[in-house]
Amino acid sequence: MMRPELLAPAGDMERLETALYFGADAVYVGGPMLQLRAGAVGFDMDRLAEAAKKVHAAGRKLYVTVNAYPTNAELDALGDYAQALYACGADAAIVADLGAISVMRRAVPGLDIHVSTQANCQNYAAARAYHDMGATRMVLGREMTLEQIAELRARTPAALELEAFVHGAMCMAWSGRCMISAYLTGRSANRGGCAQSCRWEYALMEQKRPGEYFPVEEDARGTTLLSSRDLNCLDFLDQIMAAGVCSFKIEGRMKSPYYVATVVNAYRRRLDALLDGTATPAHTALLRRELDAASHREYSRGFYFGEMPHEPPDKGIYQQTCRFVGVVRERLSDTRVRVEQRNRIARGDILEVLSPHSLGLSFEACNLADFEGNPLEAASVPMTLFDMEAPADVRPGDLLRIRIGDGPTAPSDAR
Repeated sequence: MMRPELLAPAGDMERLETALYFGADAVYVGGPMLQLRAGAVGFDMDRLAEAAKKVHAAGRKLYVTVNAYPTNAELDALGDYAQALYACGADAAIVADLGAISVMRRAVPGLDIHVSTQANCQNYAAARAYHDMGATRMVLGREMTLEQIAELRARTPAALELEAFVHGAMCMAWSGRCMISAYLTGRSANRGGCAQSCRWEYALMEQKRPGEYFPVEEDARGTTLLSSRDLNCLDFLDQIMAAGVCSFKIEGRMKSPYYVATVVNAYRRRLDALLDGTATPAHTALLRRELDAASHREYSRGFYFGEMPHEPPDKGIYQQTCRFVGVVRERLSDTRVRVEQRNRIARGDILEVLSPHSLGLSFEACNLADFEGNPLEAASVPMTLFDMEAPADVRPGDLLRIRIGDGPTAPSDAR
C-alpha cells in the first residue's frame, strides 16, 4: 500500500505540538482570515510562521483553512492574504469558494490549493473542474460512499490528490451548509460562528401528515433529534485507502490536546500496522478501546457503505472511559518525572500512559512532591508542576490519564 497522509487538527500551538509528537504527517490550522472556527481558535500571522517552522523542522506539512465564503470586500484582501500565507511557510490553503480559489491562484501560483469539503465535491466532473483551476487536492464531500470515491478516483487526473474525513464530529447539514445557528442565534456556521444548535433539545411535530410518525426516544435529558453521531473509520481504513484516498483527515480544531493525542495515536498505529502487515483483530480491538478513552458521541461509519443506517439520533451525551490528568514535561532521573497537572492526581491512583512509544503502560502514582521536595498526598491545582516517580519508559510529551470505566466500542461490522 502507498503510505497515506494522516492529517490532524490544531486549534493552538499546544495542540499542534501534540499532533506532531503523536505522529501526524500534516496539521491543519486556522489563520486570521476566513476560517470556519473564527470564534474560538486560530493563529495570527506571527504564530502561523512559528507553526510552519515547527512543522517543517519535523518534516511534516502545514495547511491553513480559508474555507468561509468571502464577501466582495474580503475578496479584495484575499490576494494579499495568500501572499502572506505563502511567505510564512504554509504548504497549502484549504479553500471552498470558487472566487477565492481564482483570486488566490492568480496572486500566488506557488501556493497549493486544497478544495474544502465545504465545496461539497461529490463527482468526477466537479473534481476535474477544480483541478483545471489549479487545485492540487480535493477534500471530498462526507456523503460519498467508497464505491463513489473509487469511481471519482478512476476518472480524475492522478495528480489530483483526494482527502477524506475519517474521524470526528459530523454535521446534520449537507457538508456543513447549515442555517440553524444563524437563524436562532445570529451566529452563522458558514462564517465560523456555529453555536452547534443541532445539538440542542427539540420537539418535532408535522401536522399535515397524520399517521406518519418519527420514532422518538426520550430520556431524562430530553431528545436531540438533529444531533449526529461521531464518525469513526478505524476498522476500514484499508478500504478507504483502496478507494484512492491519500489523506486521512481527523476533525477537531476545537478539541483538547488530549483528544488530539488520543485520536492521532490510534490512527497512526492503525495505519502503520496496515502498511507493515502487522494488523491483527486483537490490535484493532485495543485501538478501538483507545478511541473510547477520548470524549465522543456515539460512533458511526458515516456514509462510506451507503446511506447511513437509521440509528437512533445521538443522545447528546458525551462519553469517555478515561480522564486526562497530566502532561509529562521533563525527565528528572531514571525514576522521576515532572508533570504539568490538568486534573487531580492522588497517591495510589493508577495512571495510564498515552504515548507514541508504548501502548498499555500504566503505573501507580507514588512519592508525589512539589518543587521544593515537600511530599504531596495529591496534586490538585491545574496547570501547576509537581514531581513523581514513573517508569523509565515514560517520556516528556507523554500524557497521563485515569480510567473511569469502559464504554461502547467503535462499530466493527464494516464490510
